[in-house]
Amino acid sequence: MFGPHPDPDVRILSLGAGVQSSTMALMAAHGEFGDMPDAAIFADTGAEPAPVYEHLEWLASDNVLPFPIHVVSGGNIYEDLMAGTNSTGQDWTPIPMFLKRPDGAREFAWKRGQGRRQCTNEYKLQPLMRAIRDVVLGPRGLTSPSGRVRKGVVAESWIGISTDEAARMKPSRWSWQHNRWPLVERGMSRGDCLLWLRNHGYPPPPKSACTFCPFMTKEERRWLRDNDPAGHKQAIEVDEALREQAARGAYKGVPYLHSSLQPLRELDLSTDEERGQGSLWVSECEGVCGI
Repeated sequence: MFGPHPDPDVRILSLGAGVQSSTMALMAAHGEFGDMPDAAIFADTGAEPAPVYEHLEWLASDNVLPFPIHVVSGGNIYEDLMAGTNSTGQDWTPIPMFLKRPDGAREFAWKRGQGRRQCTNEYKLQPLMRAIRDVVLGPRGLTSPSGRVRKGVVAESWIGISTDEAARMKPSRWSWQHNRWPLVERGMSRGDCLLWLRNHGYPPPPKSACTFCPFMTKEERRWLRDNDPAGHKQAIEVDEALREQAARGAYKGVPYLHSSLQPLRELDLSTDEERGQGSLWVSECEGVCGI
């Protein structure tokens, strides 16, 4: 069913602290969706850029949102990556890094089963679902003594997907959870979210993604370098640690975090103007990926 549930027991806002989810939360605070979330949940990977944590702290401060933000965690992905294991201590390749094969070709590690993209599931989705069940439903008596959600209970989950990401909309895998996309209901794109923030006097939220996410572009990495030097250093440490693990036989290929198959330490992050080449188009990096 698309749209709001007719009678949910609770409404939960999934907060990624990026443009879309922040806009959704602030619009809810302004009463623009009618219904009000009972709580927001932020799943912390332990490796967000510093400006994201600062933005999250502001959202959680007094007189910003009229509902609480619960910060939950499935472990520290940076520490696990550096150790080459997951949060349970098992050998693990958690992120879809690039592998340089012996013939020089490149591929995502997870495409050949060397490291499935488990990071989102283990460090975002699973902690989020546990929090809905244990932190929100449990205290309201909506779970059984064993922790299972009681029959007939419905949790409406608000997800910050905009119209330009509508392909990502998927129904919940759990019968007790009803997914809702308020921004799509309002026909709002990511650009519309930025416009709403600007019109209401809010600055655009900072980039929301792990500092070492392989999907980052050069522009996004330049933003990280300029706005969170410690986060940029952290990404370089992970990039180099992956190749140290590869030298011990951990991967079938040489891993890199950037698609150019270059070490992040050596990656040229200068702009066309800084290189004296001029720009062929106007490109403004808004420093955001994810929701």
